[in-house]
Amino acid sequence: MSQRVLLPWILLALVWALVARIADTEEIRDLGSGTGSVAFPLDAGGVHATHTTAGSAETAGSRAPVPEAGDAGFLETMDPAKPAPLAEPPKEEKPKKWFEKFGLRGYTQFRLNETMVLLPGSAPAQNPSDKSVGANQNFLIRRARLILSGDISDHMAVYLQPDFAVNVPGSPDATYFAQLRDWYADCYLDKEKEYRFRVGLSKVPYGWENMQSSSNRLPLDRSDALNSAVRNERDVGVFFYWTPEYAQEFFKQVIDLGLKGSGNYGVFGFGAYDGQGGSLVEQNENLHIVARLALPMQLPSGQFLEAAIQGYTGKYTVLSSPISPLGIGPPVRPGGTLETGNPQGILDERLAATLVWYPQPLGFQAEWNVGRGPGLNDAQTAVIDRALEGGYAMVLYRHLTPCHGTLFPFARYVHYRGGYKPERNAPFSRIDEWELGLEWQFNPQMELTCAYTFTDRTNTTAISKAGEQSYRQFVGQLLRVQFQVNY
Repeated sequence: MSQRVLLPWILLALVWALVARIADTEEIRDLGSGTGSVAFPLDAGGVHATHTTAGSAETAGSRAPVPEAGDAGFLETMDPAKPAPLAEPPKEEKPKKWFEKFGLRGYTQFRLNETMVLLPGSAPAQNPSDKSVGANQNFLIRRARLILSGDISDHMAVYLQPDFAVNVPGSPDATYFAQLRDWYADCYLDKEKEYRFRVGLSKVPYGWENMQSSSNRLPLDRSDALNSAVRNERDVGVFFYWTPEYAQEFFKQVIDLGLKGSGNYGVFGFGAYDGQGGSLVEQNENLHIVARLALPMQLPSGQFLEAAIQGYTGKYTVLSSPISPLGIGPPVRPGGTLETGNPQGILDERLAATLVWYPQPLGFQAEWNVGRGPGLNDAQTAVIDRALEGGYAMVLYRHLTPCHGTLFPFARYVHYRGGYKPERNAPFSRIDEWELGLEWQFNPQMELTCAYTFTDRTNTTAISKAGEQSYRQFVGQLLRVQFQVNY
């Protein structure tokens, strides 16, 4: 025969040998396991007949499939000793670049205040924490914050927060300018983040309510008794915080559960800062020193509780503005201020205690501080070292509705007697104030707060008009509304 005639027969014989080889291999494998079937050559129907061994679950009439020549694993099955191919190792994820680790969030507060009652002989309505309290005022954007933060590495995190609703100092009509509120780095000494240094412009660890974000606070403004300690609650400095892991979990839980926490400021905090107040120029070479010790705990009942003690000391330089002392004579600047020859400042020191019973559902919050600091004398002629004392107490309740969000009714009393050092001339203030309010959280993005305030407080506006007395008492009632959006 010619080679062209023999070639198909040779190929057919090779295929037959391969099929027989596969059948022998499968038979040996099945017999070795004690179960299975033995494959025989093709029958007249073009498929393998099968022989079932004693341990096989197949019947004598079942068929075994023949591997297709195009199967990827066809050749591998010819050698039973050859191991299965190894799976490809997982691709290593590339580490994220530092700018990919930032998160962006923020909130905005829209306010409307109305003076409902102004008693005869009262000073005009005024609140140093809210410029929309007073005559000829309507809607106000109280805060417009954007927060850029993230863990740059295992040993450093950054937190950057500007406010876009700031008034220009000294301007009677310019508003909604940008100003830094926070700009700091947390430098961790360990990967567990128990020990860290906070460097930059940040909150001073004095007063639980001062450290609590305005987005979480129930009353529209912080209490004057503790808020008068640090202008804008912030300053430039270096702070050390120790936060063991159990405390980290505590501070995180009270925020995640919606219990109005203040954030992680450590079990122990210690630091040094300029002392003049956030976003204000430092006026002397003296540093303020602050320390705080907190005791966060969860009772066996599941109730969250926090107690703390804190204090600071330093010297504060008071800025002045001309006034008529007690409304008599021409306007003059009080002595003891920067402009009248006292750049070194006046003793400024306080000690405060904190107790917070988180709302589960009933809550209680109280802080009190005592100390000495700059204050205008009774004759209104000089700023001197004066005693101070005051605080607040608040009862609150957390009610979760089935489908209408969360309700937080609250009642707060504020008392303060002492100098208001962040204001010009550090006017000695007398404040007694009751506030009843309700915060309604429709959803995580929107909140509405309504409050009614009964107040008797010193108007801290310096009046430079001859014959008109500054710092009289504002006695009246306010209706206050705030709508907050979170994003």
